Amino acid sequence: MDEFIDGFRRYADFSGRATRRQYWMFFLVYFLISLAANVIDLAMGSFILSTVFSVVVLVPSISLGARRLHDIGRSGWWQLLMFVIVIGWIVLALMLARPGEGENRYGPALAGT
Repeated sequence: MDEFIDGFRRYADFSGRATRRQYWMFFLVYFLISLAANVIDLAMGSFILSTVFSVVVLVPSISLGARRLHDIGRSGWWQLLMFVIVIGWIVLALMLARPGEGENRYGPALAGT
């Protein structure tokens, strides 16, 4: 849960690096909360809660994705791959799952990359 909260603390920080653990734990908590919001919305017959949650988490997830890509030596702009049908999601997920590099142009290596 600390990784999820840290994602909100650094919600507009597109510089620096993020470890695999930080990214995937944020994604896991995001998925679970989104799933719960969708179940509640389904029970209420609306989609307000899940929509509001998605909008609130949009910028923190993009900034964390950019920092994660920085950890493997890539630009945050690689996130645009998600708009390429099917193949883009697969390539992006594989890139985000790679272990972090040592020191690169985005900063020193992080512990636990």
